[in-house]
Amino acid sequence: MTFGHYFMCCNYHFHIEQIIVFQWKDMLVSKAAAVGASNPKETAMNRLIMSLMLATVSFTPMSFAASSTLDQEAITQQAPVTVHYRVAPIDGVNIFYREAGPKDGPVVVLLHGFPTSSHMFRNLMPLLADRYRVIAPDYPGFGQSDAPDHTKFAYTFGHYADLVDSLLGHLGAKKYAMYVMDYGAPVGYRLALKHPDRVTALIVQNGNAYDEGLREFWDPIKKYWTDASKESRDGLSGLVTLETTKFQYTDGMSDLSRISPDNWIHDQALLDRPGNKDIQLDLFYDYRTNVPLYPQFQAFFRDRKPPTLIVWGKNDKIFPAEGAHPYLRDLPDAELHLLDTGHFALEDKLDVMAPLIHDFLDRNL
Repeated sequence: MTFGHYFMCCNYHFHIEQIIVFQWKDMLVSKAAAVGASNPKETAMNRLIMSLMLATVSFTPMSFAASSTLDQEAITQQAPVTVHYRVAPIDGVNIFYREAGPKDGPVVVLLHGFPTSSHMFRNLMPLLADRYRVIAPDYPGFGQSDAPDHTKFAYTFGHYADLVDSLLGHLGAKKYAMYVMDYGAPVGYRLALKHPDRVTALIVQNGNAYDEGLREFWDPIKKYWTDASKESRDGLSGLVTLETTKFQYTDGMSDLSRISPDNWIHDQALLDRPGNKDIQLDLFYDYRTNVPLYPQFQAFFRDRKPPTLIVWGKNDKIFPAEGAHPYLRDLPDAELHLLDTGHFALEDKLDVMAPLIHDFLDRNL
């Protein structure tokens, strides 16, 4: 039954009650006239009954009005959160970003990994936006942001950090918590080195900052770092294929029925754009520049001690759990949760992670 039908039914019953009461009124008035003063007790009783019934009719619309107000409030509270999809020109590049939540709420910046985009946060954002201003950008070459030719644009993690920094300045975000995942970790940690006083908290999900976290999966990429040859570069081409993209979404997941195939179809369509393969290969090579910064990232952890929540897919072969534990050396108060899932943990464990994240933010922001 719709709200309109409910209203019509209540209105109908109200009018029926009016008719019945006024019929009783007419009958009682007629009877009182017939009885007259010969039976004053009966006349008084009839008047009492009539007064009570008229009072009931008078009360009915007030009750309905109050009920309508409560129903409308319930409907408003259950309304879905609105996510806005926007583009900002930053340093000559159009940066796409998703935004939700109150403008004056504490800011939470969501930094995505490879080979996805802010699309990976599509389900998490509405769950945080009741209280927090949530911002999720796409890096150039990913998602809906511009993808300039790699010979004319520096696809580096340092450049990404600068662009995200400029975007946040454009949006007036002066302090922010950061959710970092995969590529989002070096982007976010570089941002933290630039503005350590702005970081209010960290949420780390399969994002590396320690040598222990770069294991067998990284061996071919490390070879490329060493010789930068065309042979080594071409040898990494398999990392941008549909097979590998699907692998990242499915390997190590505890329940594959929770993983929508839309994920790898969406990401692969963007990877297959002309010129995007070279963009990704440039980034694989530049990742080497993050490793010498690990000691600085770790010093930031020790010195600033940001409240930190670690929610890590322990079955991830790209950033395995060996990279999660070392955080506790520098952040002994961090909350660590190793989850039975893989690389894109939000696809499999959103129902577990969202309450952990929201509770963590509530306690620390």
